[in-house]
Amino acid sequence: MTDTAEHTPEPDPEITHDLVAEHGLKPDEYARVEEILGRAPNLVELGIFSVMWSEHCSYKSSKRWLKTLPTTGPQVIQGPGENAGVVDIGDGQAAVFKIESHNHPSFIEPYQGAATGVGGILRDVFTMGARPVCNLNALRFGDPSDAKTRHLVSGVVGGIGGYGNCVGVPTVAGEVTFHSTYNRNILVNAMTVGVADQDKIHYARAVGAGNPVVYVGSKTGRDGIHGATMASASFEEEGEDQRPTVQVGDPFTEKLLIEACLELMATDAIVGIQDMGAAGLTSSSFEMASKGGAGVELDLDAVPTREPRMTGYEIMLSESQERMLMVLKPGREADARRIFEKWDLDFAVVGTLTDTGRMVIRKNGGQAIADLPIDPLAESAPEYDRPWEPTPAQPMITADEVPPPEDPCAELREMLAGPALASRRWIWEQYDHMVGADTVQRPGGDAGVVRVHDTNKALAVTVDCTPRYCLNDPVEGGKQAVAESWRNLTAVGATPLAMTDNMNFGNPEKPRVMGQFVGAVEGMRQAGEALGYPVISGNVSLYNETGDTAVLPTPTVGGVGLLADLSGMATIAFKAADEAVVLLGETHGHLGASLYLQQRTGREDGAPPPVDLAAETRTGDLVRRLIAYGTVTACHDVSDGGLLVAVAEMAMAARGKIGAEIAVPEGTNMAAACAWLFGEDQGRYLVAAPDAAPVLAAARDAGVPARAIGRTGGKRVSLSTGHSVRIRDLREAHEGWLPGYMDGDGG
Repeated sequence: MTDTAEHTPEPDPEITHDLVAEHGLKPDEYARVEEILGRAPNLVELGIFSVMWSEHCSYKSSKRWLKTLPTTGPQVIQGPGENAGVVDIGDGQAAVFKIESHNHPSFIEPYQGAATGVGGILRDVFTMGARPVCNLNALRFGDPSDAKTRHLVSGVVGGIGGYGNCVGVPTVAGEVTFHSTYNRNILVNAMTVGVADQDKIHYARAVGAGNPVVYVGSKTGRDGIHGATMASASFEEEGEDQRPTVQVGDPFTEKLLIEACLELMATDAIVGIQDMGAAGLTSSSFEMASKGGAGVELDLDAVPTREPRMTGYEIMLSESQERMLMVLKPGREADARRIFEKWDLDFAVVGTLTDTGRMVIRKNGGQAIADLPIDPLAESAPEYDRPWEPTPAQPMITADEVPPPEDPCAELREMLAGPALASRRWIWEQYDHMVGADTVQRPGGDAGVVRVHDTNKALAVTVDCTPRYCLNDPVEGGKQAVAESWRNLTAVGATPLAMTDNMNFGNPEKPRVMGQFVGAVEGMRQAGEALGYPVISGNVSLYNETGDTAVLPTPTVGGVGLLADLSGMATIAFKAADEAVVLLGETHGHLGASLYLQQRTGREDGAPPPVDLAAETRTGDLVRRLIAYGTVTACHDVSDGGLLVAVAEMAMAARGKIGAEIAVPEGTNMAAACAWLFGEDQGRYLVAAPDAAPVLAAARDAGVPARAIGRTGGKRVSLSTGHSVRIRDLREAHEGWLPGYMDGDGG
């Protein structure tokens, strides 16, 4: 029930330097606030400026560089700037998707932080008029030996599963990294993909003076206040004192909100719609008004609240979950109210659009508690060109620098049994990846695949990044993140359409960190342009560091591709014995920043493998043709751990029933042989085919290096060097580490 019992004026404390600093504004930024207003702000106005100009909401350190990314293409319907990006998938339909971070909240309160991250990204997608069809996530945890890591893994996985499972959207793909730099600053990136009719896309634009502004969903509480500001600052050594800034989610309410919004969207009642995400009612109202060139009068006495005597400051900055703001056509309030009350959700008319270009906020019986110009606040946040330093080039690592093992197959088993490559089944089995009955390819392959309901086409989805590459060479690391995403979509037979990015970095005020960001964006730009793979949405998360320790630069890329016909889908599992195994792409045995180097020497240095974008395009286009023509029976891209790991993964995916024998190039010593087996050269795929000849001929015509390296069969992975290992042993090692660790037996 709305608290309207008391209409006493709200306290208005003196705006001191300390109070301004507590709100995350620097002295020059505050001076700009006073210049815009022509006076000092009151507390509510200061709070509004602080969240709208926070790094999390304004991208003030990053937008200069983000503008260089490719964002357009014939398939793009809506690029960056809306709640989510939109691409054409044919037949009058569109895919709508975005990725976002919930990093700091997930460290402070892992279950609710991760759960509300899922809820927020779902709202970004269905706000556009799309029904969510799948979720993905990219999770980065600290060293397994760190005292908090197990607790954080358990809480985050529980929160993702608890929210996604209850709301009824399958989680079909993801990735998990462990590294000590994430010990006190984990990363939780959540992605949602939805499907909509192209003529039913909804946008966050408030237009039409006199149109009603309505609030729908859950009531507003005090949870999440200053969440956007917290996400724009580095952690201290412990973040426990920031616990009140973590929101609390309710997936059952979210499910009702999805259905109610989509039902109303089927009518023509909505003019504009925006979810209340970071900065809550503040960002949603200001952003809608700014995009539509409108003014707004808000009456906070009408906002449904769940706690007594909430101040205007608290209502405007609350980040309570499962809430939306809409602008309706005049006279449609009753129709909308009927729908939302049917779904047992709050509905309130909380304001009116004006033509003044100002936000006037009233409370306590009509008292004006804030009067702000909209465009200067929404569009004129500071934009910084921060000093940056390029990352120094690292030397190449040669095979002779890495002492080879006596038995490469034993080394393979050890790698598969470690945190970097161990199966994530323990995680994804806690997610309902089959709800909705349209999941065609579940977690564990190169990409998740979800059928577009009632059709024979499907969307392929993936999230990718190799942070250790980005640390050693941000430009190549950025290129590789994009190319790996594109490659994973290609490996299931999908045509890559577009990507969304989540840029996770440390403190941008440090030139070294800012240089990592600049380099990664440049690499992503090069790859996106060369591959015809634009960025259509995304999120930037900076200040991911505790003390002086920044996270590895982690530009996560979420990709979406289209399978026009599901009969053309590939999987990684070997299908039959006595088939040829063919390696497509160039192999030099690149060991810099490789898992093999780390395993053998404990080193993480060295130049990462370069990405040849022209070769990447040729090879990927060839792979999609081979899959579409049915020339190959299985396909897997070669990535972490190199060629031998990829072979083992294809054999394990065949439930251990079909192994392979691989011929190591003749005349190589063991060091060179291991570089060939474990090197992480980019742009490569392994395919299986009844006959190698057609594959090799097609590769020759396409100008793609190709080599038949072995045949499937037996129940072992065997090498021509005489070494072998049973697939059953590989599976036990691969599947055993994470459950054992979570039970307290490892790490």
